[in-house]
Amino acid sequence: MVVAIDGPAGAGKSSVAQAVAAALGFTYLDTGAMYRCVALASLRRGRPAAELTPALEISLGERVLMDGEDVTEAIRTPEVSQRASQVAALPAVRSAMVERQRSLLRSGDWVAEGRDIGTVVAPDAELKIFLIADPAERARRRALELGCDAASVLAEQAARDDRDRSRAQSPLRPAPDAIEIDSTGLALEDVVARIVALAPGR
Repeated sequence: MVVAIDGPAGAGKSSVAQAVAAALGFTYLDTGAMYRCVALASLRRGRPAAELTPALEISLGERVLMDGEDVTEAIRTPEVSQRASQVAALPAVRSAMVERQRSLLRSGDWVAEGRDIGTVVAPDAELKIFLIADPAERARRRALELGCDAASVLAEQAARDDRDRSRAQSPLRPAPDAIEIDSTGLALEDVVARIVALAPGR
């Protein structure tokens, strides 16, 4: 079974997906970390992301490894976050990552989160969630997480949202059969409980 959780940055996808996976006994797939690894490699090596992607070894788990190096913290910097949104819009990078994600999801039980899980990566997912939150709330959460100013995060977030929604390949949008959950003002436990309650019988 696949539970697909999509939505914009700061909506709480990662925290919710990890908790849902733990509650259901499923494996958690952080697709965003894959694009962050590509972004980090491109920044460090000064080479085009599309050129680096095919040979890049990425291992996801409690820690994120890139070519054997633990980059769990390195991929969460504001610079990498901004670059990740840019490389994710590149067709060659997106196609390569989608194929990797589909390969992983073919067997076992998964909770996968990203921008296009329910629409492109796993359109046959048994349960699809589109997680949203008020832009100001999303920016506040990201600012707390990154230790940045909320106003600057809000401005960067707006640009990223526009990029994600307007890109030609795999734009950010809910699947027709996705269930929308607004996490504004909700505790993490409440969002998780709603999703877990939807899983039986799917």
